[in-house]
Amino acid sequence: MNQSLLIIDAQQELIDGNEQESPIYNKGQLIKIINDVIGQAVKSNIEIIFVRDLDVAEGKGSGFEIHNEIIIPVGSKFFNKSATNSFYGTGLLEHLKNQNINHIVISGCETQHCIDSAVRTATINGIDVTLVSDGHSTKGNNVLEPKQIIDHHNVTLHGHYNVDNFSIVRGSKEDLFNPTHDTYR
Repeated sequence: MNQSLLIIDAQQELIDGNEQESPIYNKGQLIKIINDVIGQAVKSNIEIIFVRDLDVAEGKGSGFEIHNEIIIPVGSKFFNKSATNSFYGTGLLEHLKNQNINHIVISGCETQHCIDSAVRTATINGIDVTLVSDGHSTKGNNVLEPKQIIDHHNVTLHGHYNVDNFSIVRGSKEDLFNPTHDTYR
């Protein structure tokens, strides 16, 4: 099983907020869980990939960088994106295909935008996904509170499939890099 950990938009300004934007929901817990999952990946010798959004902090400075409380292991890969979808115009899909990756674990921000699109796009492109149920977050919107959005996506994306590949949702305390997709097929 070839797999990668994909951490999306875990950037300083997105997580902490700024003058116009509020911080991400449950930011302390999110940072802790992302670090825990990174630790699991390191122990299992799993490639770690960070995706950064060029819209965050206008794509520059410390606000653009991965949050300063998140561990960045040596050898981590970075992809920058200019769209909601982490696979659009980034070379990420080509990288995963070249590495024969058939399972990715996803964590990061924001649930209803970049996390949702990455999960769905991966399954369309032949990659099974495990979404970390307590490892993604959002700022919410005018209709739903952050917790409602997170809970909704955890239910919606668990078992979401595109013919041969699909996503499951598991908690950060589970053995995320021992995928259970085959028990559902």
